[in-house]
Amino acid sequence: MGRAAHRIGLSEEEYLAFERAADERHEYADGEIFAMSGGTWEHSLIAANILRELSTALLDRPCSASGADMRIQIPATKRYTYSDVLVVCGQPVFTDEKHDTLVNPVVIVEVLSDSTESYDRGDKFEQYETIPSLRDYVLVSQKKARIEHFVREAGGTWQRRVAGVGERVTFESIGCEIDVDRAYVKVFGARADAP
Repeated sequence: MGRAAHRIGLSEEEYLAFERAADERHEYADGEIFAMSGGTWEHSLIAANILRELSTALLDRPCSASGADMRIQIPATKRYTYSDVLVVCGQPVFTDEKHDTLVNPVVIVEVLSDSTESYDRGDKFEQYETIPSLRDYVLVSQKKARIEHFVREAGGTWQRRVAGVGERVTFESIGCEIDVDRAYVKVFGARADAP
C-alpha cells in the first residue's frame, strides 16, 4: 500500500468524492486513504505490454481488459484498490452510475515493485481473494522475466504456477494465454527510445 495520505476517518462516500476530485490515485482501507506512488519505466512498460496482450487475445471473447485507472471495490471489506491490469467478463458491475469502480474482476495483474511487493503478496491478495468473481491473480516481476499465476481451484484454494522465459501463462477462466516474452518486450534489452 502507498504512504498514508493526510485524510483519515473518511466514509466510503467521502473517499469517493475526494478520489474523484484528486489529481493522484489513492487506495482506501478502514477510513484511511493511501497515496499511490509512481512506477518505474519498467513497471509501466510491463503493465502496458500485458494490457496489450490480453486486450488483443480477448478481441473475440466476451471479456475486456483495463489498465491502472479502473478502481476496484472489495465488496466484503469495502476496501478500494487499483491494480495494474484487470479483466472483466460479461457485463461489468460498478458501484454506481459513475462507472469508475468495478466489483467483478475475473483476472487481476500486479507488477511488483520493491515498495509494494509485500503488500501485493500479503494483505492485498487476501483482500482480492474475497472477490467472488476473481479466478486469476497474477504477480509480475520487473527485475526478471518471471510471472507468478495464482488460479482459484473449484474448492476455493489457490494453485500457484510460475512461468519464465519461453513459457506461456494460460488463463482458463477467460480462454486465452499470453507469452511471457511478449510481456517483457523492450524491458531488458534496448530501451524503447534507443535508436
